[in-house]
Amino acid sequence: MTIKLNLLSHAFALAASLLSATAFAGSAHAQDAGLVVYNAQHESLGREWVEAFTKKTGIKVTMRQGGDMQFANQIIQEGDASPADVFLTENSPAMTLVDGAGLFAPVEKDTLDQVPEQYRPADGMWTGIAARTTVFAYDKTKLSEDKLPKSLLDLADPAWKGRWGAAPAGADFQAIVAALLQLKGEDATKAWLKGLKDNATPYKGNSVAMKAVNAGEVEGAVIYHYYWFGDQAKTGENSKNVGMHYFKNQDPGAFVSVSGGGVLKSTQHMKEAQAFLKFITGKAGQAVLKDGTSYEYAVGKDAASNSKLTPLADLNAPKVEASTLDSKKVVELMTAAGLI
Repeated sequence: MTIKLNLLSHAFALAASLLSATAFAGSAHAQDAGLVVYNAQHESLGREWVEAFTKKTGIKVTMRQGGDMQFANQIIQEGDASPADVFLTENSPAMTLVDGAGLFAPVEKDTLDQVPEQYRPADGMWTGIAARTTVFAYDKTKLSEDKLPKSLLDLADPAWKGRWGAAPAGADFQAIVAALLQLKGEDATKAWLKGLKDNATPYKGNSVAMKAVNAGEVEGAVIYHYYWFGDQAKTGENSKNVGMHYFKNQDPGAFVSVSGGGVLKSTQHMKEAQAFLKFITGKAGQAVLKDGTSYEYAVGKDAASNSKLTPLADLNAPKVEASTLDSKKVVELMTAAGLI
């Protein structure tokens, strides 16, 4: 009997030891990950920021790559158990979704002070980190400047049927629709979405839409500016026939979409997470936008963008409150219109 008890005791001790080792290994693995960033920005830009930050601070960063709404919904599902410390997006509606769920920690004042008010929400729960503008990419061999649409709204006219393209299923385009909804209201947005459904050819992504313009499949496409600049900086083979039309005049088609960054309030690395956000909105982080390959706009105070870009101040963009862009309503309207 004594032998059996001793064996049983030994077995329990061994099991406890294994459990302890497993827990320690799990803890060590979590520590090895360092700062975890859910990056919905372009992977190359995210890596440029991460590498520059780690080089300066020595803080290890693990970057997980995904999409705006994919990560926003994942963070909401994970709640306080999310392994993410920082969330970066391409567009602001995903930030608004997470903010609305109460999952962000306030951004430190020193960080907020680095970004002008028009590129961050009033509540200070996240901040702008970069920006991009809507453009009409057009086939220069088919359209002269006097034949270009004066407004984004013109593209809903039957005269444009079959002549233009877009990538309506993506978060990029849905941000444009969210701006239209805020600026012109629901009725005008519904009418424009109907025109989009009737007139436009859908493509899977901005770059695919631009390639279609270049190949002569359509005369134009609504995309973001940096796809053209990025292709031009490489071979230019997908944009050699493409010109870019800036709508300006505070038109919905001149919308400037703000990329966002926020710190999750559940983070176990608050100091490091806030430092990362401060870094990418600061001088060194914004210089990555000026000198790197993203061709996105810098939004930091006194930060210069790439010299090839049309200056933000010259875009004459409409005033849009990024924190109130309604992604849920947009999905509802676009679904009703048969676009997604």
